[in-house]
Amino acid sequence: MEYLPNILFAILLIIGIGYFAKNVKKLIRNIKLGRDVDVSDNKSQRFKNMTMIALGQSKMVRRPVAGFLHLIVYVGFIIINIEVLEIIIDGIFRTHRIGLKVLPESVYGFLIGAFEVLAILVFISVIVFWVRRNVIKLARFWKREMTSWPKNDGNFILYFEMVLMTLFLIMNATDVHFQELNSGNVISQHIAPLFNGLSEGTLHFIERGAWWLHIIGILVFLNYLYFSKHLHILLAFPNTYYGKLAPKGQLDNLEAVTKEVQLMMDPDADPYAVPEDDGEAPEKFGASDVQDLNWVQLLNAYTCTECGRCTSECPANQTGKKLSPRKIMMDTRDRLEEVGKNIDINKGEFKEDGKQLLDNYITREELWACTSCNACTEACPVSIDPLSIILDMRRYLVMEQSAAPTELNNMMTNIENNGAPWPYNQMDRLNWKNE
Repeated sequence: MEYLPNILFAILLIIGIGYFAKNVKKLIRNIKLGRDVDVSDNKSQRFKNMTMIALGQSKMVRRPVAGFLHLIVYVGFIIINIEVLEIIIDGIFRTHRIGLKVLPESVYGFLIGAFEVLAILVFISVIVFWVRRNVIKLARFWKREMTSWPKNDGNFILYFEMVLMTLFLIMNATDVHFQELNSGNVISQHIAPLFNGLSEGTLHFIERGAWWLHIIGILVFLNYLYFSKHLHILLAFPNTYYGKLAPKGQLDNLEAVTKEVQLMMDPDADPYAVPEDDGEAPEKFGASDVQDLNWVQLLNAYTCTECGRCTSECPANQTGKKLSPRKIMMDTRDRLEEVGKNIDINKGEFKEDGKQLLDNYITREELWACTSCNACTEACPVSIDPLSIILDMRRYLVMEQSAAPTELNNMMTNIENNGAPWPYNQMDRLNWKNE
């Protein structure tokens, strides 16, 4: 019975980390459902982007209030959880505050003191975030795609952080030995008087209870990430590393189309020659479902923070059109999750379910509302590119279904016949310059 708490702790740790690893494996499998794409170029620039954007939060602070508060929560939460290492060692080896045994008291006190200051700053920042979301009700948090789960998810994580910071401070405040050191208890010493009059045994019970709830809360939080928009805490790093390096206005070319154009432009090519059959199925132009997107786009979908900065900057959305870049990413992730569950149910094989990303999740009206201005990609704090998904789906509509809007079809017909977007005679096609 003496070792029972340590055995229970080890079992809890194995279950928590094991379930997280299982979901990470599923996440990687789902992302790999996308087409392959080569993003191995310019490693130095990619590392720089990851360092500046994911680690340095450089794009977050473009909106100073939210950026500063997010920086506090980000830095505070990461640094405070260094203390989890001490909790794990204590839990497995039946020690108590192992840090005091391996570090000088002054150093340990400084670290815990810094953790306590960060904990109270995180708590205050989270309250401000809650007020902005639920009292002030910033418009970007209340768009039509922010249904019950996305709205609740944002609040759940705030509550999680409040509880974890509170448990950390209570754990320190009720640790009699730690308070007697009078080193590092810069915040908890002001909480300790709330427990005056309680016996040492009761204080120990509260301290142990806060300790257990703190580590359980962290493991729950860790496993909650997979189901939450806060998965970006982990994925922001690979997503910014693999982010687009080309100029934002530069579009990619389909290899199959490029070959056709090169053949047409080759004066030595035989126009009647039959292309060689390489045995491969014809390439599908564009994307109608998540498997047609590349794996970086699927990584983008899982990384989406649902912050709404992209939608708040979108001119189409601002003028009342249905397009919301955030919804594009949320729909892509939801469809990808649906495909993943289909594979799980069918033992590793996807069985056609009669659905696809196009029409069942994202409407054509949304796709054609996009102006291709790149405001969404510029605004995203973690280098997500909603425009690339929109363009791939529009490419499918045009090249596979000939389903472009009438105005666009007329324009393309004019370009084909007249060399200009307008119905001018070939001889007059430059007259628009003088109008």
